Amino acid sequence: MSHEGLLDDLQTALARRDEDAIQEACARLNPVDIADFLCEQEAIGQGDLAVRLILSMSVTRRAEIFGRLSEPAQRSLASQLPPETLAELVAAMPHDERADLFNVLDESARHDVLKRLAHTEREDLRHLASYKEGTAGAIMTSDYASLPASITVAEAIGVLRNTAPDKETIYQCYVVNGNHYLLGTLSLRDLILAPASSSIDDLMVRDMVTATVDTSQEAVTRKIARYDLLALPITDDGGRLVGIVTYDDAMDVAEAEATEDIHKSATVGKLRRPIGQAGLGVLYRSRISWLVMLVFANILTGAGITHFEETIAAHLSLLFFMPLLIASAGNAGAQASTLMVRGMATGEVVGRDWLRLLGKEILVAGALGITMAVAVMVIGVARTGFDIAMVVAMTMVIVVLMGSLVGLTLPFILDKLDIDPATSSVPLITTVADVGGVVVYFSIATAVLGL
Repeated sequence: MSHEGLLDDLQTALARRDEDAIQEACARLNPVDIADFLCEQEAIGQGDLAVRLILSMSVTRRAEIFGRLSEPAQRSLASQLPPETLAELVAAMPHDERADLFNVLDESARHDVLKRLAHTEREDLRHLASYKEGTAGAIMTSDYASLPASITVAEAIGVLRNTAPDKETIYQCYVVNGNHYLLGTLSLRDLILAPASSSIDDLMVRDMVTATVDTSQEAVTRKIARYDLLALPITDDGGRLVGIVTYDDAMDVAEAEATEDIHKSATVGKLRRPIGQAGLGVLYRSRISWLVMLVFANILTGAGITHFEETIAAHLSLLFFMPLLIASAGNAGAQASTLMVRGMATGEVVGRDWLRLLGKEILVAGALGITMAVAVMVIGVARTGFDIAMVVAMTMVIVVLMGSLVGLTLPFILDKLDIDPATSSVPLITTVADVGGVVVYFSIATAVLGL
């Protein structure tokens, strides 16, 4: 049966309160699909139905699904679960996911959960939940496989057999000493292929890529991608191993960051829910503030046009080319800004590269402007004559150069001010280019046409 058919069966079974049919449908669905279904029910006001579905599952299955819910859905559903059930759910979740859930609960729910957990789980949860959002500590898990350096391969395999069911991943093992200082790493492949009598100390790789708990999530993601790691070990300031960030968690961060940057580039505020589940009020608030600000900014364009009323009145044909010119400036600026913001996000571009990139952009933008000027001059001569065409061509070169330099420079300025460079959005750059383009165009027209 198709994915959609299974979801329809689940919806029907819930409506009929047919527990057997509910269990059958859930068993055939991927946890991700069930999580999406629960988020959808929560978004359309069917929270009681979602809770009933959660309670019908085993604790293990419940934990698999709950970690894949959006934050608002987690918060809402958790508030409707009995304290004992919520504590049982938290205990069954992977270490990093339980910390994420713990951070979205209110104080009362946190207290209820903590007092029902075993001491070891309680301390681990407090530890993971204490790290600042946006850092490696906030996304790492303490659920990793560790080995002492003094044992043999045969003994190490025995250790892994005993601990593997409780670990997030055992494909990469971490070698530590008695004080839990990180000494090296060892892949499961190398462990299996090595002679049983070999020492872990002789096999482990000592040259490691690591990060500290305060390293930004973006930097962690870049390291994992650059070095093709399954997991990145995270240490405290003293070099003790405190957790790992797995590849799948890093990719979740990368997706979230990319989505946030795309939203910022279009002056859209942060959305806590996927757009299909976001309410009208949330979508309105995420967009209105920048649009209102840009409305007032665009008044400057009108003021510029008003200032050159005499020039426009004497040569109305100038208006024919105005949209073309200011759009070209905005498009060139948007291209330059997109390249710079993406380069900064991936670490390919840093602040000290600005001067070098500025020289390169002047040459590129100049060539682009001249090419576009030649094209538009042909149209200008055919429609309005040589004088107007010359004004349009000169303006084209300048506004393309101006827009490109604004698009290049603004991300660096924002980065210096500790503001996300993605905020140098297309609408913002377009507005700047509009105002500048109008002033440049009619100033050149006034000078060349003798007005």
